[in-house]
Amino acid sequence: MLSGGLDSATTLAIARSEGFRCYALTFSYGQRHKQEIEAAKKIANSLEVVEHRVIEIDLADFGGSALTDPAIKVPKDRDILGSIAQIPPTYVPARNTIFLSYALAWAEVLGAFDIFIGVNQTDYSGYPDCRAEFIAAFEKTANLATAAVVQGKSRYRIHTPVINMTKGEIILTGTKLGVDYSLTHSCYDPDKYGRSCGHCDSCRLRLKGFAKARLKDPIKYIE
Repeated sequence: MLSGGLDSATTLAIARSEGFRCYALTFSYGQRHKQEIEAAKKIANSLEVVEHRVIEIDLADFGGSALTDPAIKVPKDRDILGSIAQIPPTYVPARNTIFLSYALAWAEVLGAFDIFIGVNQTDYSGYPDCRAEFIAAFEKTANLATAAVVQGKSRYRIHTPVINMTKGEIILTGTKLGVDYSLTHSCYDPDKYGRSCGHCDSCRLRLKGFAKARLKDPIKYIE
């Protein structure tokens, strides 16, 4: 599952380093930061996936998130990042449940039993569907709901290699594995030129990660 951000790019690089032949899945779901789709295409090409598919889903039909509803503002410069008690308005209802369901369907068709997703709960974004408990629950569901498992072919495993890493650790890991972070996109509210705002939660977590890694972020920010 390749969003175009640094977590999923690093996750793809880790999967490749472990010897997996990778098929990448990206979603165009009505998000305002569509630059990430082009970023995902570049990352998929750079890391030489077997096949990359972009799936169209319009979660904007439901709204309920600053990422899919232009009437809801993307928060900037929040005092508290990663509060479990405070779900940010950039949370997209049930997004990872929907995305993993699509990934599971394609995996069953491919005959693959390993699904990688770049969720992270150390530098916590406040999203409940990025937690280990959710991933474990979905993996259990996958092994109950598919013909491939019922027929005894194998069992599904949801891999979350960066879930307990800090952003700095993720960036250092990806750098060692050859990830070109200039191809990635993280900002929730970029300008018309695709430059990152530097003030949304995603930008701030990204910048914090590069600072911790003592590396310069190679993408462009609004000055």
